[in-house]
Amino acid sequence: MKTTVSLVLGSGGARGYSHIGVIEELNRRGYDIVCIAGSSMGALIGGMYAAGRLDEYRDWVISLKRLDVIKLMDLTLRGEGTIRGERLLRKLQEIVGNPLIEELPISYTAVATDLTHQKEIWFQKGAMLDAIRASIAVPGFFTPVIEEDRVLVDGGVLNPIPIIPTVAAHADLIIAVDLNADVQRHRVALPETRFLESSGFSDEWQPDTGAEAKPENSKKTTADGMLPKTTGRIDVLFNSVEVMQASLGKYKVAGYPPDQLIGIPKEACRFYDFHRAKEMIELGRVIARESLMQMEKSMR
Repeated sequence: MKTTVSLVLGSGGARGYSHIGVIEELNRRGYDIVCIAGSSMGALIGGMYAAGRLDEYRDWVISLKRLDVIKLMDLTLRGEGTIRGERLLRKLQEIVGNPLIEELPISYTAVATDLTHQKEIWFQKGAMLDAIRASIAVPGFFTPVIEEDRVLVDGGVLNPIPIIPTVAAHADLIIAVDLNADVQRHRVALPETRFLESSGFSDEWQPDTGAEAKPENSKKTTADGMLPKTTGRIDVLFNSVEVMQASLGKYKVAGYPPDQLIGIPKEACRFYDFHRAKEMIELGRVIARESLMQMEKSMR
């Protein structure tokens, strides 16, 4: 008989692709995932899996290059966010449709934050993509979802590792994935590029015209010749989000410890590096394998 698992998928931007590798490794090792709760990218990946469309989603994100990611960004001048998210939602609908959460074969919860009432919102019924759109609405990046008297944003604002929604499933194990772990042993070999340390969305980015493009005001570099981590307004915004989520995540885990916590290093990639799916998926698989092997040894 398979060991049943309630899986908690945390928030953390592009590092959320590592959730795919974690799920693949759990399946490979024979675990039965019976319940999923997720915030932000955790809600998106968890929804794809719960609806049986993770393979299709995986194939799509692996194919994305930097320019493809930029093309998905439907920019808006509205003050409460930069990206509407409509193009992304249309693509997700092509992959998965828009099933009702209560009809999914796996118990699923997407967590969002209600700014108006300053509380968590658990989506456990209704249209899945509507729940995902609310859960991924990173403040200042995606426009919020406004429903009557509620303003809904990223679930990671209040709960980056939503463990409690999985308790009711009474699975054999609760396994959580933290995308903001203070672990530096694992490093991902990413392709060399002029903009590796400068986001495609940061202040200094310019389209590649064939000639070496240089910003008018060059930035100071670190001792190894790389640009500092915070190089523009976007970098500052997302670094601030990550600091907040890392601190909140530790609090949530301490309050209700899972049976196993899989930590993805926050230095693995930047919050907005959504063109690096292949590396992040492999990183998730490798770290999950090692973490699960340790857990299994301790249970013998």
